[in-house]
Amino acid sequence: CYVPKIYCLGPNLNPQNEDLLAPLLLQSPLEWYLCGEEPSVGLAKLEQNNQPSQLCGHVFKVGEPTYSCRYSALKTSGSDPLANMTEEMIARTYNVFSIILKYAVDMLTWDKEDELPEGLEVRGDTYYCMLFNDEVHTYEQVIYTLQKAVNCTQKEAVSFATTVDRDGRKSVRFGDFQFCEQAKSVIVRNTSRQTKPLRVQVMHSSVVAHQCFALKALTWLGQIIRYSDALRRILCQVGLQRGPEGENSSLVDTLMLCDSKMWKGARNVYHQLFMSSLLMDSKYKKLFAIQFAKNYERLQSDYVKDDHDREFSITDLSVQMFTVPSLARMLITEENLMTTIIRTFVDHLRHRDLQGRFQFERYTAQQAFKFRRVQSLIGDLKYVLISRPTEWTDQLREKYLEGFDAFLELLKCMQGMDPVVRQVGQHIEMEPEWEAAFTLQMKLTHIISMMQEWCASDERVLIEAYKKCLSALTHCHSGFTDGEQPITLSMCGHSVETIRYCVSQEKVSIHLPVSRLLAGLHALLSTTEVAYRFPVQLPLSELSPPMLIEHPLRCLVLCAQVHAGMWRRNGFSLVNQIYYYHNVKCRVEMFDKDLIMLQAGASMMDPNHFLMIVLSRFELYHIFSSADCRKRYSRENAHKDVVQQNNTLTEEMLHLVIMIVGERYTAGVGQVESSDETRREIVHQLCIRPMAHSELVKALPENENKETGMERVIDSVALFKKPGVTGRGLYKLRPDCAKMFNLYFHHYSRADQSKAEEAQRRIKRQNGEDSVLPPPVLPRFCPLFASLVNILQCDVLLGILGAVLQWAMEPSGGHWSESMLQRVLHLIGMGLVEEQQHLIGSADDNDTNFNFTLKISRPGEAPANTPSILALLETLQNAPHLEVHKDMIRWILKTVANIKTTRECTASAPPSDSSGHSQEETVRDKDKAERKRKAEMARLRREKIMAQMSEMQRHFINENKELFQQSLEELDPSTSSTLEHSPSSCDSALVCVGPRRWRAGGSERRQMVTCILCQEEQEIRTDGKAMVLAAFVQRSTVMSKNRKRPPHNPDKYDPLFMHPDLSFGTHTGSCGHIMHSHCWQRYFEAVQAKEQRRQQRLRVHTSYDVENGEFLCPLCECLSNTVIPLLPLTKTSCSSEQPDLSQWLSITSQQMKALLSAHRKAADAEGVDAMDGVNDCPPPDDFKLDYTPKNPYSSTIKEMLTTFGTATYKVGLKVHPNEQDPRVPIMCWGSCAYTIQCIERLLVDEEKPLFGSLPCRQDDCLSSLTRFGSACWTVSSHTTVQNHFIRLLAALVPDPRVENTPCILDIDMFHLLVSLVLSHPAILCLDSSGLSADAAQLHFLHLVTVAHIVQILLTSVPGENLILLLHKHCMHFSGLHEVSSGWHLWHCVKAGILPYLRAAALFFHYLNGAPAPPELHSAGEWEALCGYLCLPSNLLQVFRAAWFPRESNHLIELPGDYSALINQASSFTCPKSGGDKSRAPTLCLVCGAMLCSQSYCCQTELEGEDVGACTAHTFACGAGVGIFLRVRESQVLFLAGKTKGCFYAPPYLDDYGETDQGLRRGNPLHLCQERYRKVQKLWRQHSITEEIGHAQEANQTLVGIDWQHL
Repeated sequence: CYVPKIYCLGPNLNPQNEDLLAPLLLQSPLEWYLCGEEPSVGLAKLEQNNQPSQLCGHVFKVGEPTYSCRYSALKTSGSDPLANMTEEMIARTYNVFSIILKYAVDMLTWDKEDELPEGLEVRGDTYYCMLFNDEVHTYEQVIYTLQKAVNCTQKEAVSFATTVDRDGRKSVRFGDFQFCEQAKSVIVRNTSRQTKPLRVQVMHSSVVAHQCFALKALTWLGQIIRYSDALRRILCQVGLQRGPEGENSSLVDTLMLCDSKMWKGARNVYHQLFMSSLLMDSKYKKLFAIQFAKNYERLQSDYVKDDHDREFSITDLSVQMFTVPSLARMLITEENLMTTIIRTFVDHLRHRDLQGRFQFERYTAQQAFKFRRVQSLIGDLKYVLISRPTEWTDQLREKYLEGFDAFLELLKCMQGMDPVVRQVGQHIEMEPEWEAAFTLQMKLTHIISMMQEWCASDERVLIEAYKKCLSALTHCHSGFTDGEQPITLSMCGHSVETIRYCVSQEKVSIHLPVSRLLAGLHALLSTTEVAYRFPVQLPLSELSPPMLIEHPLRCLVLCAQVHAGMWRRNGFSLVNQIYYYHNVKCRVEMFDKDLIMLQAGASMMDPNHFLMIVLSRFELYHIFSSADCRKRYSRENAHKDVVQQNNTLTEEMLHLVIMIVGERYTAGVGQVESSDETRREIVHQLCIRPMAHSELVKALPENENKETGMERVIDSVALFKKPGVTGRGLYKLRPDCAKMFNLYFHHYSRADQSKAEEAQRRIKRQNGEDSVLPPPVLPRFCPLFASLVNILQCDVLLGILGAVLQWAMEPSGGHWSESMLQRVLHLIGMGLVEEQQHLIGSADDNDTNFNFTLKISRPGEAPANTPSILALLETLQNAPHLEVHKDMIRWILKTVANIKTTRECTASAPPSDSSGHSQEETVRDKDKAERKRKAEMARLRREKIMAQMSEMQRHFINENKELFQQSLEELDPSTSSTLEHSPSSCDSALVCVGPRRWRAGGSERRQMVTCILCQEEQEIRTDGKAMVLAAFVQRSTVMSKNRKRPPHNPDKYDPLFMHPDLSFGTHTGSCGHIMHSHCWQRYFEAVQAKEQRRQQRLRVHTSYDVENGEFLCPLCECLSNTVIPLLPLTKTSCSSEQPDLSQWLSITSQQMKALLSAHRKAADAEGVDAMDGVNDCPPPDDFKLDYTPKNPYSSTIKEMLTTFGTATYKVGLKVHPNEQDPRVPIMCWGSCAYTIQCIERLLVDEEKPLFGSLPCRQDDCLSSLTRFGSACWTVSSHTTVQNHFIRLLAALVPDPRVENTPCILDIDMFHLLVSLVLSHPAILCLDSSGLSADAAQLHFLHLVTVAHIVQILLTSVPGENLILLLHKHCMHFSGLHEVSSGWHLWHCVKAGILPYLRAAALFFHYLNGAPAPPELHSAGEWEALCGYLCLPSNLLQVFRAAWFPRESNHLIELPGDYSALINQASSFTCPKSGGDKSRAPTLCLVCGAMLCSQSYCCQTELEGEDVGACTAHTFACGAGVGIFLRVRESQVLFLAGKTKGCFYAPPYLDDYGETDQGLRRGNPLHLCQERYRKVQKLWRQHSITEEIGHAQEANQTLVGIDWQHL
């Protein structure tokens, strides 16, 4: 009666209350009863006496990495765990457990909505409208429906949907029956249009309460049994005890069989309980496995109909049992599991054609879904077969063969499925369904291979399986000769009986699993030598070779005809089938086995008969069989297409013969191991080009354990070359392995073959060898296949070879092809190599029945008297039209000569092969000499040309001497012309600030640039047309020392003083491309117009946002959002007399007073109450308050100054543009200062000198930015700028009339310096007394430097000394020497002030154009810097007195091993959804925060839009730019704003120098510092947005991603 009171009292289930009350009122009494004493004491005792299980029992959560289980510690216990418990405790436990488990099972499998099982009463009259999860409807559909049905907000609907998805059900309404029923009908109505509706039930609140408690009770059971194995045992016994109904009636059975009726949450809870109880106890695991196997068919049928994914189904537990080898064998023998699985599988695929074959045509969506579900059965079969038995019992043999029979039944349904017929005349109308059949084939590939491995491990099983498979094949072929009339073929004196069959006219199928299985078993007979030891037991004599080869041969002919273009009208489905037939995923059990079957058949037939049948199937018999085919065919005036087709077919047929004789690298066919096969695959892949590890893995077939066997052999055939900062590690073929290269390797596609041929010839030429590619030496055949070599010397083949060579005599049009001839020559070469091997081998056993040279030297019989093959070759050697094949023909003739010599020697003398070599060598030497002579001639010709060219250049320079002289003078700043203009540059030192600074001469001030849009050249002048630089302004936190600071309120914020933590700055970057302002405006208008047109057509984002003023640079497509005007250097005069600092300060303070009172008056006049007591202050003489200077700039330049100023203001403060706002100039000065500071830090981090190392784009950007800064006051209100100046100066020279001056520790001094220098011209223009800007700049520098030194001293000297120090400062100015260590203090000051001085040097360099002294182009910089800035090098002499150096920011430290990151991510729970594991944990590389990305739960609202956790974080941490590492995907994510993003290669590489995005390969990954530094450099250079822009331009799919939801 307590249950309904605690659970489900209100509309929202109240978890806090429940969690407090349930343990108190419901669970603790149970624990008391169980222990018979205080639970904490009793349970502790149990735990103490417990001996833990051998299994660690850690259950992996979805997405958790499986390669780091840190919990496994094996301890074994042999005793009975119940021995430690008292009798009555055991009895009590039985009682409690059986009652609780029965109650929970009854409640969870209860299907009535408003009544309860017997013994429980229904209370109250309230109901819940309960919404259940399904895998059909999307989040969006559910959210939309709920908003309509229960009038909730979107937020509530999202939360409902998330809970439904997580727990499987959620109540969406609470109240009386009517109220809930109404919501139910709305939901059903809304979701039943396209699909089946969402499942909704109106349930009585008591039912819901009891179900909630049942789940809690199961969870409690799971917790209690952790204390002791004895409790676990008792629970297992209770669960598996048979109920009153007999078979399958235990509680565990009931739960399993009702699995698909339960909701997700309930399933999860009881699956967890099974795992922590039944599967942790080996005895009960076995009993549970037996029950599971008994119910297997029903469970799978339920799962196929269930709409939940496999991970939520009880069938998913099969992996826990079937993968234990002893359990799997036991289930095969006792429960006949193998047969059950296969039969269940076949039962579910009901669609068959008349012959009983599977038919996948026109699957409905429902059937396709079911087909996908059924495939999981294949997975179970794989688990059962994964480990081969080491010893067999009779019972295991019997049950395995029974399963094998069932498997053959399955394959018989596949044999010949999806047959195709060639379309003639008209193209096929509907592409037939082909994918399902291939999916089935791919899924079964490993099963077929494992079946063969099981057979191979026991001889008796192998023999039985072979017989069964053969009879199945015979059964499939029984209808094989119906209606196909027999014919006799005869050729070259041989004849054979076969049937008339044309692939191009009849039905043909690519699916022949039965014959392929037989081929595999046939090769095993040879490998295991069963064929030679028990020939009596095998039906080898009854085999009919023509029947065996018939279907595989048809399949290969089909491929050849598709290549020849005869099946074009059959559409893409056939092309795809052929592609997969050869593809690495399928070829092991398709193409490779067809080849073995042909080899098996051919080895049991007369080679002449075999070849005639092959010719007949290829439909080439009529060409080669006629007596005078050599002459006839070339005269035949056939249709061009037919000739072309026949040529291709002949090539393919010759290729097939090459493969049948030459492919011996399968164990059982040739005398090789499986590692030799892998080695050869790798060699041939690397012959194409050097490859990365992952490419090689993809090119090799995987076994059932996802292994390719590559690691074992790769080092013997390849060398590994490590990658650089980009790219990946590559394997390169070892030179000594090139001799294994076979041009006609059977797994090459046509493209691969031509690439490999080209690459190998190139390497041979580079090494100065002959570029011939002879057939490689092959391993010997196994005895069962030994007769295959005779194909090479049989009459039919020699007839074919002779015919082709005869056709090749005439270069006439198209009746033979180059590749046909190449294949013929290759076959002849194979014969010769084979003969050489026989000769070497036969020196021991004198068996030389293979005499290829003899056969090819014999001319034809009379009356035709055709010339011999050898004679034809000798003629062809000199044919001009066969230049390409000459080296091969030469090689053949040489080899023939060698063999003849060897034969003569072996006949007359003991064997020696020196003679052969010497002959080969003389030919090679001649070749070498010829090559050398040619190279020498080419070199001489090159030298002659070079000499002629340099002579012409000299002539031209002499003629145009004056021109060259002029340009040289202009280039050299030290020539006389410039000295006249610069009175002060006689001082040897270069100074960039102050009255003695370097001044530009006229020629230096002139600057010519070219517009990239109209290509017109123009000089930059103040009164000329404006020239602009494409630029990108962005907010930045790269320099920030305080990421916790909340963003400012843009409307109220006053940016005049930058805080030293630089928490937000505005950075300006540029690609350095220059345009006329009017050209740019025209270009930008065109971009806008295009964007509007595009918006009307389709609403997708582009990589740039035109509404925000973004565009791509017209030249380099770099993202830009404004332009900087280019300005000339300002002219300055220099009067010799300038006031010193104290005079200057007094003059300036007078000017300030006058200005302030004037401004106050003006404010007064506008009706603002004046502050009392402000006296009028008369201005000093020569200071005209009412003077308005003339603006020196042309109208276009003024317009551009406003444009860039407004853009900086808009982006920097995130406000709407307003060119009148007083903060515009402040933002411009700030951007200038921040950008210089960023670049100064960048140079330090990269250890580059201050000057001379910047790329020109940054150089141009800084120069135009500083000059713009010095001019931007001209387009602002002068009063505003003057007010700014007064406030800035008051921070250094306190002025009682200026309020709100910040503390000196809260000002970034470099920003202050830049703002002072750039705002001062607005004051200076009122002064006519001859004060110069230079003197003012120097005084500002001195003042700010002193202030900075004070800052440094205040923050670097320990507290108690501080008061002392300042006190002494006030008393007498030499007080510094009494600090604990003067040197230490000086060191602090120097280190602290250096970044500031370097930044100041950059600033004045660009502002005043003074070239940098050469010392600053290298590292030693202190003295040079002080000199350049016109400061004394011992700052303490002048300023009796200086934040510590501001360290550069780095991206966070990443662990060296990636698994550390994965573990960190797997323990990260989503901060919003109550301790749930996050699905896409994402790490911010700037601040190290872990975020829950890409999920509804963590979406927040930002500027009125829902955004994901990462996007929201970028605005807090990176001012809108973010760099993240997606831990589960192992990829870096760049985000900028809400609509831009891209993925970037992660800095983690495996041992092969490759990234693993998506963690698909699963190799261990380690941090590559260089690559991480590259990401860091992009961040520090503010190039993330630019990188995203380029990525999105290059890859349009990135544009369509909703980045803001990440």
